[in-house]
Amino acid sequence: MGNPMTRLKTGLITENPVFTQVLGMCPTLAVTTSVKNGIGMGLATTAVLFFSNMVISLLKNIIPSKVRIPAFIVVIATFVTVVELVLKGFVPALYDSLGLFIPLIVVNCIVLGRAEAFASKNGVFDSMMDGIGNGLGFTLALFCLGAVRELLGAGSFFGIRVMPSAFQPAIIFVLAPGAFIALGILFALFNHLKDRQPKKA
Repeated sequence: MGNPMTRLKTGLITENPVFTQVLGMCPTLAVTTSVKNGIGMGLATTAVLFFSNMVISLLKNIIPSKVRIPAFIVVIATFVTVVELVLKGFVPALYDSLGLFIPLIVVNCIVLGRAEAFASKNGVFDSMMDGIGNGLGFTLALFCLGAVRELLGAGSFFGIRVMPSAFQPAIIFVLAPGAFIALGILFALFNHLKDRQPKKA
């Protein structure tokens, strides 16, 4: 279904899970107090999307339609468990930072939505590319939001102080209200830039 670059562009820009479809708001707002947390959550979700899409696409003709949703959840939960164990074993600091939001990837509407809307109806390769595209789109959104919140709320980037000593961090940006403010600004900016693309073409 289209070429691989089209699938990637769709997930990254055209149908970005956060900025366009407004999905996955709970982890988007909760874990983006820093860039590291945002990228970690995004890449963990990307891995789950990639492998669950691949397996669901392979099994789509075997799974009875009446139990497809429970079957999809079992597949997704399997890969979430694998990702959770990998993070716990190799990146314990990130695992501790993300906490409960790693197992909650199982019920992330982005993952189940791509399984139902795309992987269950398309070939394996297209489904894998769709998983990567949507996962990277989610990661991009979390990175942008985490960068804004960390810069304005702590004056740092990737934990390194980058703002001048005279800069007074706006603590609100590392709190829940700041997450909504930053997300609203990024929503407006992203959609403004996206709407301008066809005019340039």
